[in-house]
Amino acid sequence: MNKTKILLVAALTAVLASCGGGKSGGKPNFGDNEYAVRTVQGQNADLQTTYPATIKGVQDVEIRPKVSGFITKLCVKEGQQVKAGQLLFVIDNVTYAAAVRQAKAAVNAAKAQLNTARLTYKNSEKLFKNNVIGSYELQSSKNAMESAAAQLAQAEAAYVSAKQNLDFCYVTSPANGVIGDLPYRVGALVSASSQQALTTVSNNSTMQVYFSMTEKDLLDMTKTAGNMNIAISNYPAVKLQLVDGSIYNHPGKVATVSGVIDPTTGTVSMRADFPNPERVLKTGASGSIVVPHTATGAVIIPQDAVVEVQDKHFVYIVGKDNKVKYTPVTLNPQNDGKTYIITSGLKVGDRFVVNGVSSLQDGMEIKPVTEAQYAEKLKKTEELGEAQGDLGKLKKAFGK
Repeated sequence: MNKTKILLVAALTAVLASCGGGKSGGKPNFGDNEYAVRTVQGQNADLQTTYPATIKGVQDVEIRPKVSGFITKLCVKEGQQVKAGQLLFVIDNVTYAAAVRQAKAAVNAAKAQLNTARLTYKNSEKLFKNNVIGSYELQSSKNAMESAAAQLAQAEAAYVSAKQNLDFCYVTSPANGVIGDLPYRVGALVSASSQQALTTVSNNSTMQVYFSMTEKDLLDMTKTAGNMNIAISNYPAVKLQLVDGSIYNHPGKVATVSGVIDPTTGTVSMRADFPNPERVLKTGASGSIVVPHTATGAVIIPQDAVVEVQDKHFVYIVGKDNKVKYTPVTLNPQNDGKTYIITSGLKVGDRFVVNGVSSLQDGMEIKPVTEAQYAEKLKKTEELGEAQGDLGKLKKAFGK
């Protein structure tokens, strides 16, 4: 072997020895019972609570026919935007138009009869004053006039009904909105007793999102605000999470809270209103209401400090004697992927082990070090590992 190469190997071996690489097996030169420990401090945490929700238009109107007949014209398409009063369907109106003409003729005949009865009554009054006829003839003339007036009223009512039936042949939209399904096409026979509606007009300019809050959450909200009206007005803007996991780009506002708690579920129904200018939200869709809130004095720890065993979670709390205690904790279901919010089992002022918890045992005595010290020693360990790798390569290259 070349003398220079032998000197290089010897020098590198000496460096590793000075770093404690000989008998330590690549570990930094500190005791196995040294662990990074942190003291719990209260922090403010931005949290959110989610509730399953259903989405409805501000007005969903079923369009049903009031008269029977065949559909002769379909004036809209599914998903079309319509305005109040816009024509949607035309039902065969030949029979109803004929009924209108017949009713109109009956009105004209009744008017003529009434005019004749009035003239007769006026003439009878003159004859009665001249003692030509008696009171009986006069009263009979008056009764005939009143009967003719009643017949005219009946004819006019029949005319109005017939005209209204004719108008019902032209089905119009009662509100602004979007057309839903169209189960009936031209030629279909429909009536007021048809099982399916002609269509549904949904006013989706604003969407109403319904969700249920637990009785406890509602009680907490009411106590904090003082009364329900103040609680609703002060309620923060809510978000809507769609079925694909994305957040709808317009915030909503809680508008109403039901006054009745469902005894079977222990929840109360609430409604939040969301603007829908792009018509992204549809009636019948589902999602989740996201309610943001801030927790003060929250206990937040790294996820690496938590041990999970059969859906239960534990941390190692360090006592005054530096012995660790295997302690169960409860987690807030929300997390950012790096930390957990502890709701019970750990309080401000407690010390807990941050790293290396998998090698701990309940009651084990440790030597607490700061996280900075622990990180520095881990860094030295990595450097030592790299140096050992270089030494192995040199030995292999030199055939040693």
